[in-house]
Order: sequence, then C-alpha cells, then structure tokens
Amino acid sequence: MCGIVGYLGPGGNAAMLQRMNDSQAHRGPDGQGTFTDGELGLGHRRLSIIDVAHGQQPMTTKDGRFTIVYNGEVYNYLQLRAELEQLGHEFTTDSDTEVVLEAFAQWGVEAFDRFNGMWGLAVWDGKEQRLTLSRDHFGIKPLYVAQVGDTFLFASEIKSILASGLYEKKPNDRTIYRYLRFRIHEDGRETFFDGIERLEPGEALTVDASGVQRAPYTRLREELAELATEQRPYDDAAAADYKARLIEAVRLRLQSEVPVGTSLSGGLDSSAVAVIINQLLNQGDETTKESVGAQQNTFSAVFPGSLNDEEKYVDAVLDICRGHVDAHKILPTADEFKADLRDFIRTQEEPLISSGPYAQYQVMREATQHVTVLLDGQGADEMMAGYIPYYFVYLRQLRAQGATKAAAELARSLDVIYRLGRFKLKAKLKRQKGIPATQLMGSDFAQRYAGERYAVEGSNLKKRLIEDLFVGSLPSLLRYEDKNTMRFSLEGRVPFLDKEVVKFIFSLSDEAIIKNGWNKRVLRDATRGLLPESINRRRNKIGFTTPQGEWFMRLKNHFYGIFLSESFAGRPYFDQPEVLHAFEGWIKGTNDVDSMMFWRLLNIELWLREFFDEHDADQDAPVRIKTDLEANEGKELDLVTASGQTVRRYPLRTELFSREDDLDARVADEIDGFFKELDADPEHAAQLAGKRWYFFISEKIVAITQGRSYFIWDINVGRPARVLSKYVTRTPAGIGLGSPFTMQLAIQEAGLPRVLYASAGGAVGKLIGKRGMFYELVGGDIRAIDGPTEYSAYPSNVSAKLAPKDPDEVSARLSALIRSRVPAAYAQTFGGTVVMDANDIGRNVLGSDVAGDRTRFEEMFADNPLGQGGEQTPMAIVVER
Repeated sequence: MCGIVGYLGPGGNAAMLQRMNDSQAHRGPDGQGTFTDGELGLGHRRLSIIDVAHGQQPMTTKDGRFTIVYNGEVYNYLQLRAELEQLGHEFTTDSDTEVVLEAFAQWGVEAFDRFNGMWGLAVWDGKEQRLTLSRDHFGIKPLYVAQVGDTFLFASEIKSILASGLYEKKPNDRTIYRYLRFRIHEDGRETFFDGIERLEPGEALTVDASGVQRAPYTRLREELAELATEQRPYDDAAAADYKARLIEAVRLRLQSEVPVGTSLSGGLDSSAVAVIINQLLNQGDETTKESVGAQQNTFSAVFPGSLNDEEKYVDAVLDICRGHVDAHKILPTADEFKADLRDFIRTQEEPLISSGPYAQYQVMREATQHVTVLLDGQGADEMMAGYIPYYFVYLRQLRAQGATKAAAELARSLDVIYRLGRFKLKAKLKRQKGIPATQLMGSDFAQRYAGERYAVEGSNLKKRLIEDLFVGSLPSLLRYEDKNTMRFSLEGRVPFLDKEVVKFIFSLSDEAIIKNGWNKRVLRDATRGLLPESINRRRNKIGFTTPQGEWFMRLKNHFYGIFLSESFAGRPYFDQPEVLHAFEGWIKGTNDVDSMMFWRLLNIELWLREFFDEHDADQDAPVRIKTDLEANEGKELDLVTASGQTVRRYPLRTELFSREDDLDARVADEIDGFFKELDADPEHAAQLAGKRWYFFISEKIVAITQGRSYFIWDINVGRPARVLSKYVTRTPAGIGLGSPFTMQLAIQEAGLPRVLYASAGGAVGKLIGKRGMFYELVGGDIRAIDGPTEYSAYPSNVSAKLAPKDPDEVSARLSALIRSRVPAAYAQTFGGTVVMDANDIGRNVLGSDVAGDRTRFEEMFADNPLGQGGEQTPMAIVVER
C-alpha cells in the first residue's frame, strides 16, 4: 500500500512535487521516488508488501513509453501475469505493480475491468502525452483531483493537494449543508474542499491536450442490477458455493511478504474473516502460514461497562481460535479521544458521520506495532442488508408483491425493527422536543441551500444495496478505513469486496439476503459450524463504534467550550444560541437531539480550525509557567493610572478553584508562596519594601467557593429568561445578561417583576441616549452576574455565577489572614483586600475593607492584568509606587 501524487501543467515543478510527496510520507515509509517529463510530474511513497526487494516506483516499461505510480493490490495479478506472458510480455520483478503496468500497456483503460482488487493509480503515456488515472471498482483506495488554472493535480490524500501551494483553500458550503442537514457525505464527486474532487468508484480519468475526460471503465453497477433480476434459487448448494468463494477471497488477501493480522470487532463479518483464517491455519495452507504465522494476530476495541461493548463476542471467537491466536484488546477512553481529537480529524481530512471510526483509529495504532497488513469485514453490511433500515425496504418490496408475504416477514422481524424505533418511542413518551437540523444552522446559510434534497431507494432491496455500495454508505466507511490504516502505515484489506463474490451474491434470490427476519442469511448459513452460535444467530447489531453518547456526556464541558467559542459563533454555518440551547437540553434530557447531530457540528468546527484557520507555529509547544514576579503575556507589571499614580501589579498563578475549596486556605498558600519567591529576589523585594500594597482577588473564585457558581446545565432556564436575554446587547466576550443562564440568575436574585421593570427602563434609557439604566433600576449586584466565556478556565467556561456574597466581609476576613502570615514589615504597609470584577470591557470593585474612593482601584486595573483563562491568575499583589 502506498501514496501517489502528481501534476500535469505549467504550474508544477520538482520542489512542489517533493512537497506533495512528503506530506503523505506515512502512507509509504519504506521508500519514495519521483518522475518528471516536461510539464508532468509523478511521485510515489512505498509501503512494501509484495516483492519487497523490488517493485520500486515510479516504474517504467522497457520501451520507456509508460510510467506508473500505483497504490493498491491486484489479487489476481498472477493469472494476469500468465496471460500477459503468453502475449509476449516479459517481467523483471515479482510485483503486482509491473503486472498492472504491462496490462495497461497491452489493453489500455480496458485493463482496469480485468483487475480484482483495490487501487488508485496514474499512468503517463509519454508518446501520446496523456495522463490516465483510475480507481478500483468499489473505491477502496482514494484518489483526489483538482484543476487549478491550467495545472491538473492529483493525490492519494487531500493534504498533498493542499501542500502543492497552488490550490487556494475554500470550504464547500453545499457539502457542509448536506452533511449537517441529511447526515451524508461522499455521495458524489464533491469533497468538503471546494474545487477538490474525488475520482468515483470504477471511474477512469484522462488528461491530455484535448482536456480532461472522466468516464466509468466498468459496468459493474449495471451488471449487479442485471444479476439481481436473475433471482437464482437459494439453497444449501448456493450457501456452500458462497462459502468456498469467500474462503478463496480471504486466502487471496493473505498474499504478503510482511505480517498479516485481523481486525476483530465481535460482529458477524469480522468474526467470519477471523475463523476462516483460523481454518486455513488448521488446514496447513501455505499462503496463510507464510503471511499470518503460527498464530493469527487479532485486534479488538472493547468498552467494558458500556452498552455497545462486544467483548463477549470477541472472546467467543478467540475461544474457537485458541492455540492459533494472539489477541490484542484495545480499550479506548473518552479522555484519549479528547487528546487524539485533533490528530484524528487531521487524519480523516474531511468530516465524519460520527466519532465511531475513532475506535478503528485506536485499533490501527496498536496493530502497527505487530503487523503491516490487516483484514476486516468491511462491505458485508452493504451487500447483505446488515443495517436495520434494510428491513423496511424489503418489507415494502414484499408488500408490493402481496400483503400475506409482507405480514409473515414482518412478524418474524418485529424484535429487530423495535430496536430501531425504541428511542423515538421513548422520546415521545417523555414528550421530548425534536429540533430540526436547520434550526441549528445560520439562517442565511440554511436558506441558501434549502432546495437541496437527498432521496434513497425505499422499496427495492437490491437496488438499495447497490446504491449504498457505491454512494450512500460504503464510500465513507472505506475512506475511514484507508485514512486510519495509512495514518499508521498499515494496509487494510477487505475480502467481502471481492468483485466476483459480490456478483455471486447479487445473482441469488433476495431470500439469500433476508429471510424469516434474518439478514445476511447466506453468510450465516456459510459460517454455521465455523462461528459460535452466539454470533451466527445474533440479531442485535452494534457496529464498530464508540460509546459516543457516554463519552459526550463525560466531555460535555470541553464540547460546550467549543460551541461557546468566538470562532464557532463567527461561522456562517451555525446559530450559536440555538446550538447552545439544544446542547443544554440534550444534557438535561429535555430534547431528543442525539449526539450524532452535535458531533457533526463539532466536527465541522474542528475541521475548519484544522484546515482553514491560521495556526500558531508554536501552538503545540509546552507552555512555560510564569513566576509570580512576572506579568502575564502581553501585559506590563507597571501602570500609570488616570490619576497619575504609578502602580505595580504581580499576578499570582493558582490551580483551578472549585466549590469544595477553602478560600482562606488557598489564599494563605498563595501569599506564602509569593513572599517566599520575593525573599529570593532582592530586586523585586526592593520594589515592595516600605510601599503601600494591596491584595486583589477575582470575584469569580470568591463566588465559586461560596457555591454561587452553577454549571449551565444545572440552571433551569425559564421562558422569560430566554426571551429577555435576546434583547440584551452581548459584549464581544459574551459577558452580561445576554445569556439565558445569566438572565435566569438575575430573575432568581431580583425577581421577575423587578427585572421586567428594569428592562422597560433600560429600553427607555436607550431611546434618550442614557446607558446603564437597567442596572441602576434592577439594583443589587446584578451587574456582577457572569455567564460562561470561552477564554475562562474551567469551570467558568461552562458556568454562570452570581456576585459573591458579602464581598466586604470577605475582604476584611482575608486582610486579617494576610496580616497574620506576612513578615511584620510587610504587615505594617499592607493596605487591605479588594474583590474585583475585571475584564477587558470594564472594572468594578465589588467589595473592599479599604476606606475611601474605590474608583482608584478600578483605575489600577485599566488594562486588566489578570486572567482566568490559560494564565490562571485570579489574584494579584498591587503596590503603590
């Protein structure tokens, strides 16, 4: 398995080709090569699997006419080689690459339909000055293309096209809409990058002086539809025939000079592959022994204690393979998912339908430590109706043939169908509110694409399966697998997508696929006696996924912070207030929006950050923790106030605060630490000696430790708060009563009548040009109520808080504590404590034990030298100089 890149046109050059090739080095760590011919450039990265010692690319025919870069495996290459040798072709390597090249030299584009395997390739015809690209019948291996001016680019990964420097990055808004609205992607040529397309399954593309032409090289889709009309009777002989074909498909995909293993999820499909390999080992099959070894390496993601854990099914397969298996179990966690999220999104290059493929990502990361090739069960669901919705398609088909047949099949499928509808039924019983996807989108964006539609075949089973094989389902799953395997320099192989095996299934009657409530009937019959009954007769499909709902609940603080972020708010794709409202409702269980919707929103945002937003080159560098004697980044220690006074501010860095903390004890520790540091630094000690100084503390941590800060999902927001908050002008940082949470707290503190009265007064004040009337009329410390802000450290980024209670008393108490702990000389010059509500918009002293005008303290914080975000400096020592 490899990676290919290239260009044709005046915009390319050797340096660009090398950049493109280097950007996908993970696809081929075993070697690289390039080839140029005038305005043509080809690049290749090699992962050596077959004929490791030879087969380097780019590879050119003896006559120098054809040159190939090729990513994939053609499993029937030995038969093709024999045929080509009879036609006079000579071979100098044992690689399938040379067979593919000579086949093209012999038959041209028609060669591709003879191949049974997976590939993305490019062939340059130096004589005709023509570039030909091809992708395998099912699109197992990727190939992306872009026309930039008069230069054509192609690559196995989008990253390489981005690395060319020619393509100007732009999101594809239509694809984003269809993804958010219909939960689909990869349903055609378009990608999420405007102007970058994918070659479709079974398609060839040529570029020459006449331009770019694209066309299918195969009639496989039409053949499957034609075979579906044959409806050959299904019986035990057909099941035995299928079993023999599947075993041969697995055996072919064990051809390798490097170690081969199996991805074992515990489902029917991957379990079938594992037990077939085990049977081949038991029979002494030489191909299997050479590639797999004495023991088959299996790799499984398990989630102990989660609803979708399949470990017991994995164990059942391992028990059958005992003595010939070396099992590896991977236990992905929510915290690992959070840590890997950026790399996972970068790896996939385009948004995914769910976080499920992260389980596969983790499996591949472990597998690469043991093997280079991995087989799995991908594709079986789409050809044998592995998903529950296929039952409905089949039932509609039967109903058209007669009510009796449909009723009989329905009666035997009720338990399966119920599993699909139980969550909707539960939501109805709970009277949970449904929220359409368009309600969470930016209104202009949603309106622009409101005419988009997505229809699927609903009443013909075989037609629907063909549709999902080539458009609706399988393409995205194959993309996930390719990206996850190649991220860790692995080759993934999918024996169920053997072209001849697929044709055989479609030639059988529909009863080979669904009968008496059992889907994948032919596979179940073929593996009876090979698989444990618990798997062969299993009806509750889970799939290779993560416990997404459980993980999202655990990571809700992190995800809420993303939804709350300034970048999310600024995208045209989202209605931030509606998204926040829906996410809060999901957390509380008051709506029936599922985690899949939130994943799509998150994925788009994180994808945009990764591929389109500017990145700080040092963003991954370790953060240096400042000392207490240094200013925060971008701030100064000294300030001249509006009154002409010079003051020095020392921000004190702390650990995060929670309501369980003892404020006095934490303050004592910080004061002790500061003066210990000061004692070791004579220069700064001189700045404080004999000077009046004060202790400033953020009102946030005072409120938190008083239990007056609340996670937003613990605040029961009423309709008045939601309505009133819409009419409040939010600051750039989102502070104030422009949030339903903070408005709800204001209503609870001041009462709804007073808030309504103050709101009316505030509206009048705006008309006459007088600002701040609302806060004057509402009274109390309502001004100090804060909502969640993205820049704040946890838990303030997911909390709303009231003003601290009795801030003057808190100040006096802390001052007494400080005087009792600092050296006598500093105790004599200590002026007192100030509880400050400060941000980049304004300053407000909420409490102090210092007599006199408090505005001078607000002047001391004119540039807000503290920070409760990454700085974590909610306290300061302030010196009058």
